[in-house]
Amino acid sequence: MVLSDLKGDDIILCQITSQFIRDNYALALANSDFQRGSLNKPSNIRPNRLFTAEKGIIIRKVGTVKTAMFEKVVDKLCKIFGE
Repeated sequence: MVLSDLKGDDIILCQITSQFIRDNYALALANSDFQRGSLNKPSNIRPNRLFTAEKGIIIRKVGTVKTAMFEKVVDKLCKIFGE
């Protein structure tokens, strides 16, 4: 999931996985959470798994989550960094 499109060649992302994850950070992601697009199966957003990548390695965009879901991710990130 793209969190920020930085100036230059990099973006900040957090992991999305279809693996069953139940920790204090994972957020369930269903097709109903998408404004556009969808995933093949229910997944989890992992705000505790952040990374940067060069924009050029992104092959395709599968969708856009609704604002409410993006705000949940940002809220979870704020709690992580505030711990």
